[in-house]
Amino acid sequence: MRDWIAAEREFLAWRSGLDAARRASQATPDSWKDDTLLRGVALEQAHIWLAKRSNDIPEVDRDFIVLSRKAAQRRKMRKRALFGVLTLAILIGVPTLFVGGWIAYEQARLLPTFWDVSTSTLTTQAEQALQPGLKFSECASCPEMVVVPAGTFMMGSPANEVGRRANEGPQHRVTIAQPFAVGRFEITFDEWDACAAHGGCEPKLEHPWGRGQQPVIRVSWADAKQYVAWIAKLTGKPYRLLTEAEWEYAARAGSPGRFSFGDDEAKLGEHASYYSRQTQPQAQSVGSFAPNAFRLYDMHGNVSEWVEDCWNESYEGAPTDGSAWSTGECSAHVARGGSWNNYPRDLRSADRNWVNTGGQSHDLGFRIARALTP
Repeated sequence: MRDWIAAEREFLAWRSGLDAARRASQATPDSWKDDTLLRGVALEQAHIWLAKRSNDIPEVDRDFIVLSRKAAQRRKMRKRALFGVLTLAILIGVPTLFVGGWIAYEQARLLPTFWDVSTSTLTTQAEQALQPGLKFSECASCPEMVVVPAGTFMMGSPANEVGRRANEGPQHRVTIAQPFAVGRFEITFDEWDACAAHGGCEPKLEHPWGRGQQPVIRVSWADAKQYVAWIAKLTGKPYRLLTEAEWEYAARAGSPGRFSFGDDEAKLGEHASYYSRQTQPQAQSVGSFAPNAFRLYDMHGNVSEWVEDCWNESYEGAPTDGSAWSTGECSAHVARGGSWNNYPRDLRSADRNWVNTGGQSHDLGFRIARALTP
């Protein structure tokens, strides 16, 4: 009986999360719809439950799973077709003009592919016309960026916050005066491999969890800086790491609570990968969980993220304009967001930690930012 109750609880919790994901997708404008479908581990779990408990899943949710599966199959088939044409062209010498035209057509429909870094940078006029929530990518293998609005927020945690640590205070008001762009996802192995393939980054060894859309791990702070330097040189645009203040502002997405969705820890499983939630703890493919109100994914959990700032034990004397804190203990830098290897307390928006600047770990990665023309 205990085993049955435990299994039923797991199924009902999953079905509740599926219902929430499906409703969120239905409420999303058509231009964003594909981004809200299940993918990665979330889609794999849905396949398993669909096979086991199809009769217990409402038809509308079954249709949502099928729709997500078809979208995933289309992405995979297009990638395979493009790779096949490239291979064939090399082997038999298909005329360059034909192959180039076909590839260009397919690349316009595909997610970025690591062998292509052709740029499509924003003009000044297009950049100034960007509105909060809009996304863009400036090369075929560049990360997708989302525009985050300007604003003011209270950085750190109040003294009565559950799980608070002393280094999260004193709370202080920070003003982000200009909109800026933030990576929609953590940097993936595909994106890192693009940099490595073109000589901008050091190659990273194969990992048992796979590559592709897995967040890149075992990167030092210097590695992360190397990547943003490559993107900046490639595009001619001011890409960089987020500052600690920018990171917390983006993670909160307007919420003063413990998490971007408020204080209810029970909802954390909809938004984050973390240790106590998983039967096989590991990082998950980026975008496997719900985004926050700024349309940013995995700001809680999955992998911790390097930011620009040196480590300081408290916020005494911290910048209030959103800039990086470049003084303090600079042999260590700040990592934010918690990871698959942490518990909910470590995934709070205000939680902060430090890692030696040369440190590398299987639960540590990064995402990037970009300044926008005012």
